[in-house]
Amino acid sequence: MSNELIIKDLHISVQGNEIIKGLDITVKQGEVHALMGPNGSGKSTLAYGLMGHPSYEINSGEVIFNGVDVLELEPNERAKLGLFLAFQYPTAIPGVSMANFLRSAVSAVRAKETNGSENIELIPMREFRVELREKMTQLDMDESFARRYLNDGFSGGEKKRAEILQLAMLEPKIAVLDETDSGLDIDAVRIVGESVSSLVGPELGVLIITHYPRLLDYIRPQFVHILLDGRIVESGGYELTQLLEAEGYDPIREKHGIEETGQVEETVQ
Repeated sequence: MSNELIIKDLHISVQGNEIIKGLDITVKQGEVHALMGPNGSGKSTLAYGLMGHPSYEINSGEVIFNGVDVLELEPNERAKLGLFLAFQYPTAIPGVSMANFLRSAVSAVRAKETNGSENIELIPMREFRVELREKMTQLDMDESFARRYLNDGFSGGEKKRAEILQLAMLEPKIAVLDETDSGLDIDAVRIVGESVSSLVGPELGVLIITHYPRLLDYIRPQFVHILLDGRIVESGGYELTQLLEAEGYDPIREKHGIEETGQVEETVQ
């Protein structure tokens, strides 16, 4: 049976404000879902809540991944289970090269139980270099990229490509991409979109979080969900993105009796 991420009646608060208000969605390994909504609808709150950010409080609901209660796990345990989050605003870490960061991250995710020890045996350097080179070739990335400090001095597009390289190396079962197209120009969106598309397959399920349909021209989802006021109000196929492109969110708000409140979603780093 394929791995499934099942979210049932999920409620999440940030700094005392309920942002996600009863969300239901199931993403299976091998499927591509798009979660679309305007600013303040709760998209990033869902992403951070799924990965266990301490500032995002789970009030109620269930998150089950392949039969395991995700909400009982620490963030690193969720990663080891096969969940991945690509950040909307990746953090720069001067002094730490991409290669060293990736080697540590891959080793940690693949490591067996350490009985409470913080010491994790790194995968052999030769094995790591071969794998890194293969992934960078697949993503059409220059090898010099791996020698640069993590996100330090990177352009917006380079930061997002660094996130996709992490995705490729960590090989999760379900990846959540939090507004990967945010702040990118047209060319950068194409490059990032094509990179993600090259990784999509039967072993990887993807939940793409965005409020613009342009990224979905390169990563064609089978399922599209509309998030308004902390709930999924409509689901369908790719045709929903075309409807949004033509009409925006106002007709859907009106259909479901949801007022535009101007709420700003809190994103806590």
